[in-house]
Amino acid sequence: MGVFAVAILGKVFFIQQVEGDKWRGLADSLHTTFMDIDADRGTIYSEEGRMLSTSIPYFDLRIDFGADGLRDTSKHYFRDNVDSLSIALANLFMDRSAAQYEKMLREGFKDKERYFLLKRGVRFDEYQKVRSFPLFRLGRNKGGLIAETKNRRINPFKLLANRTIGLARENAQNVGLERTYDNELSGVTGKRLMRRIAGGTYMPVEGYDIEPENGRDIITTLDVNMQDIVETALMRMMVQNEAEHGTCILMEVKTGKIKAIANLGRQKDGSYWEDMNYALQVGEPGSTFKLATMIALLEDGYIGPNTMVDLNYGRWLINRRTVYDSEPHHYTTVTVKKAFERSSNVGMAKLVYQYYYKKPNEFSARLAKLHLNDRTGIDLVGEGRPYIPTTSSKHWSAVTLPWMAFGYSVSQSPLQTAMLYNAVANKGRMMKPYLVNSIMEYGQPKKAFEPVVLEDSICSARTLKALQDMLEGVVLNGTAEKLQTPYYRFAGKTGTALVANGKRGYADKIYQSSFAGYFPADDPQYTCVVVIKNKPHAAKFYGGSVAGPVFREVADKLYALAVQKPRDLNGNTALDTLMALKAGKATEWTRVLNTLGLPSKGPIAASGWVAPEVENNKLTFRKVANTQGTVPDVKGMGLKDALYLLENAGLRVVVKGAGRVNNQSIPGGTPVGKEQSITIELT
Repeated sequence: MGVFAVAILGKVFFIQQVEGDKWRGLADSLHTTFMDIDADRGTIYSEEGRMLSTSIPYFDLRIDFGADGLRDTSKHYFRDNVDSLSIALANLFMDRSAAQYEKMLREGFKDKERYFLLKRGVRFDEYQKVRSFPLFRLGRNKGGLIAETKNRRINPFKLLANRTIGLARENAQNVGLERTYDNELSGVTGKRLMRRIAGGTYMPVEGYDIEPENGRDIITTLDVNMQDIVETALMRMMVQNEAEHGTCILMEVKTGKIKAIANLGRQKDGSYWEDMNYALQVGEPGSTFKLATMIALLEDGYIGPNTMVDLNYGRWLINRRTVYDSEPHHYTTVTVKKAFERSSNVGMAKLVYQYYYKKPNEFSARLAKLHLNDRTGIDLVGEGRPYIPTTSSKHWSAVTLPWMAFGYSVSQSPLQTAMLYNAVANKGRMMKPYLVNSIMEYGQPKKAFEPVVLEDSICSARTLKALQDMLEGVVLNGTAEKLQTPYYRFAGKTGTALVANGKRGYADKIYQSSFAGYFPADDPQYTCVVVIKNKPHAAKFYGGSVAGPVFREVADKLYALAVQKPRDLNGNTALDTLMALKAGKATEWTRVLNTLGLPSKGPIAASGWVAPEVENNKLTFRKVANTQGTVPDVKGMGLKDALYLLENAGLRVVVKGAGRVNNQSIPGGTPVGKEQSITIELT
């Protein structure tokens, strides 16, 4: 019996120690499982068909050193090709020497590794070259090359509408359109039969794949050119004023389509990035809310544009609290229209308190009819919930009603403000804002989205006419009169709101500057809302001087590029000194000249970049040096164009100042060095 036991123990020892590798390998080879194959994620396009977010393939390259053809001793494929293959790999990837590659390959061949990792994250163009290399060009059986495809999500335009388009991330929740339309974009995952091999790794079993169904494409309402205009204008003011964060929304009046939406937040290093969708964040809107106040008062028949109100020199004591106008003045009794144009908090508060103090919920109900207590319903996850208080609200107090009149004690998002102003521009019809035109499958529309009317009319025709006159009066005679231009009319409202800073309250003097309006006033095509939160104790913080210029720059450029009616110069061909003349693409300058009919001298280059100059009241253009492999000449350009050219040339850019590029540390035409930095100074 003892001898028998010893024999059994000996056999166990022999199997474990001598034949262990053999049996473990056999066990591994019998273990199979299905693993997921990711579908190709759909692409997000702009309305004109330019890619905003797409997936590009990357490859993990492996070698099956156990492939029958590769180990054919009569052919010696590996021995005859390993030297030249190592040289080719070293020249392509430049991460190892040819000798190191050869040593690595020989060790893998010696160990008969079935799933040997050669290189991760190989680009498609690199993969195409690898397939033509010695050994690998002999095919899968003789060369042993295995390529695993993986997709990486990229935004070709980087900063432009980055937060709205969104991010598709493996280890974090998606945001933006990537999240809202994730089910459509992601497609259906496939399956691949994988066999376990030695070392606990898996390799595919050919012929047993269940192919994935690729994701569908999304066609948005965004326009890349408009987005660039909006982003550039906002960026310029953010940098100039060192603001904390800001947003600019551009909406098509008749449809509610969002044509552009920029969101910029200041980072720790002083740069700006689309770190949050501020257009969807709610807060006290300030004076742009006075449009809603006017709608309520006019629609309920309490006032007319010529009703008189006492502004009391900009101070009014009510229930032991004082209402102040944002800018000191010497006005007393004025018309309601004048009070609106001068953005008087006192005027708005007095009127609302006078007519609603016995029935405050009627005022709240009127605001609710304007959808100001509902989310807009835009196709983005994360829209904040607005707030219109009533007497049953726990924060209601004796001063809530008058403070609501000028945009405090309420919470609204910039997008809600845009929706309301757009309704006034659209003859009273309120449109739901939206971002996607259609969902495409294999180039054919699977689902199309049409404009949605929320209210056929937010007010009477009489009220609407009064509102439009008041908004245009703000630009002609009020707080935005410095923004007006002789070439077209626009309408809007400034806003300057003091913002609380946590436990410090209002002590830090942080102001939110805003401007909401539409253009051109006689035939509105676009509504634009700008909201910028300034740094503490900012020297410049009024809505007309911070947010207003952003609106004006956007309106100027879009009036030239997108509004179809030709501009009547009335015989005046003098160049507008308010217009910024910046270097840019020759094709875009040609469109500006053709649309506006501006006087010019000499031809513009057919392509490339040009810098404009004024000579004898005529525009002339010099071609900007931009030769591949050399430093571009970016003098006279705005920040966005300068960054685009310099970064595409492979340079690291340090930015100082704001405005146009006045100086660059490396002259244009200088050969670009490896990992070279350049400093540009803007004034």
